Amino acid sequence: KEVAIKEICTKGSSSLKQKELLPEGKYPVYGASGIAGYLDTFHQESNYIGIVKDGSGIGRVAFYPEKTSLIGTMQYILPKKGFSIRYIGYCLQSLDLSKYKQGAAIPHIYFRDYGERIIKVTDDLSEQRSIVSRLDAAFAHIDALKANAEKQLAEARQLFQAKLSECMKPKEGWEEKKLGEVCETLNGLWKGNKPPFVNVGVIRNANFTKDFTLRYDNVEYLDVEEKQYAKRKLQKGDLIIEKSGGSEKQPVGRAVMFDKEDGEFSFSNFTSVLRVKNDILLSRFLYTYLLFIYKRGDTLKMQKATTGIHNIEFDKFLNIDIPIPTFAQQYSIVSRMDALSANIKKLEEVQRKTLAECDALKQAMLREVFE
Repeated sequence: KEVAIKEICTKGSSSLKQKELLPEGKYPVYGASGIAGYLDTFHQESNYIGIVKDGSGIGRVAFYPEKTSLIGTMQYILPKKGFSIRYIGYCLQSLDLSKYKQGAAIPHIYFRDYGERIIKVTDDLSEQRSIVSRLDAAFAHIDALKANAEKQLAEARQLFQAKLSECMKPKEGWEEKKLGEVCETLNGLWKGNKPPFVNVGVIRNANFTKDFTLRYDNVEYLDVEEKQYAKRKLQKGDLIIEKSGGSEKQPVGRAVMFDKEDGEFSFSNFTSVLRVKNDILLSRFLYTYLLFIYKRGDTLKMQKATTGIHNIEFDKFLNIDIPIPTFAQQYSIVSRMDALSANIKKLEEVQRKTLAECDALKQAMLREVFE
């Protein structure tokens, strides 16, 4: 039969703020991205449904376990008598609740709005249980496919890290130098206001990806002083170092390699460039080594906070000891790590495709049941 959402479930509100939560405790508090903290008590005795009502992920519906709570950006949904909690949850997951959002800076949705939505449901509990049973079984299989894709990617990343550590152990014939001895250092670009100007793409922290490459689709183009730009034009093989703007969770010190053959590009004052002249192989090896010490946590030790902004102590950074292999060894290391990186990128693409297809299949099944 056709009913309004408010006729089959009720809403409950949470006023919990992040600052009220404990880092450890007996009872979890959930936010949009998972466990946000803990409390010494709980808000919900039994299993329940939660909906993201504010901010990122607005309208997302999920099931939550007993003796837990939700943070204030979430909303409790509890079924009325005669309706199964999982049946109601699956029904809500079949809907696009984000279309009820209001506000621009911090979007939000209200139960008073989406509660009026007319949906098709059955009030036969045996039929509800049958539907839930079929969906549970199908979704368990789909989730297993997603978990397998994630496992393969995690294993590839672990292999990469193990091989990286193995490759970077100094061997006979390696020469040790300070990082500052083998590179020229260029400081970042300030916009300036003295003509003539030139329009260039400025690489910023936002262009650094999690897999230590550069993305160019979100590069910001600015009119900058031609005189400044002449000294700071990026060249293929330049290593761009993120030196400011980090945090404890995302420390500064990430290195990415500029790999474009042409175009007008410079870099912001939150970054610096290490340039190895006329030796692209050594530059690629240094990129691999800087990736190694970042993942090992060395750059975190050189990080300090000034007025809330985390910066790398660049003098210490340039004083890092770099074990430099022979030419043949550099080539071997770079080739091996490039091959592993390419494999990880393929697995990442497979994972993205698998997750998207699995989520689409779930939605198709939900629509088939509830529309």
